[in-house]
Amino acid sequence: MSLSTPTTPAKAWLESLRPRTLPLAFASIVVGSAIAAWQGSLKPGVALLALLTAGLLQILSNLANDYGDAIKGSDKEDRIGPLRGMQKGMITQAQMKRALVLTVILIAISGCWLIAIACEKPSDVVGFLVLGGLAIVAAITYTVGNKPYGYLGLGDISVLVFFGWLSVAGSHYLQTHTFDSIVMLPATACGLLAAAVLNINNLRDIESDRLNGKNTLAVRLGPQKARYYHAFLLIAAVVCFALFTLLNLHSLWGWLFVLAIPLLLRHGMRVLRDPTAIGMRPMLEHMVKAALLANLLFAIGVVLS
Repeated sequence: MSLSTPTTPAKAWLESLRPRTLPLAFASIVVGSAIAAWQGSLKPGVALLALLTAGLLQILSNLANDYGDAIKGSDKEDRIGPLRGMQKGMITQAQMKRALVLTVILIAISGCWLIAIACEKPSDVVGFLVLGGLAIVAAITYTVGNKPYGYLGLGDISVLVFFGWLSVAGSHYLQTHTFDSIVMLPATACGLLAAAVLNINNLRDIESDRLNGKNTLAVRLGPQKARYYHAFLLIAAVVCFALFTLLNLHSLWGWLFVLAIPLLLRHGMRVLRDPTAIGMRPMLEHMVKAALLANLLFAIGVVLS
């Protein structure tokens, strides 16, 4: 059942901001920066601005998600997941629009500052301005607009691209000024783990999403196949980390991420064995913690190698 209405607007805004999602957004920047450090090219100022920009983009996505779902009426009282500020009537449509505009402005400031101190070539400036613009559009149009791609089952590929490939490879490039294909293995791993977080969220809400026309990938696959897909995401992420370590690192520290495998395995088995949507509610927090642990252990292992 949904949580009770918060007693203050501040609590409602905190629910909509979803600060617990921020560490996972930061993790991909940490991984990209760890690889840059391993190659002797870490730039702390660039890394910090990349973290700030990634966090603001995650906040924009969270706010836009609440706005879009509230406008479309997708989140109702029978939803298993928590209702947020707009759905509870604590935040008005006009207030959320202003918050979205303010967040976009902050992203523009942070992103342009990042580009100004990190990019050395005009082509890089143009390229990252375009990528930044695409990231903003993707964050908003997941649930906002006439045909939001989150309602078409395309959210998972977007997460892979923006929380994996672009975040890891982009933060790495901004510090090393070179594109190295070896970065794509951990970038894919980060993206797959982020997609697993989204999949658990969608498995939790699968019944209400189906009834409200929100055709996420979990809805399209059905509850059983979506659980097999979840297992694939976890296994593929571990394989990507392992391949990078096997091909590039020559130290046992590089295998530090294997300490997260028992947690990922335990999580995956619980998801496969529990056929209920409501059983996925605690699994969301478990998945976030498991993904964060795997990413951070991998990053630490790379630096120590």
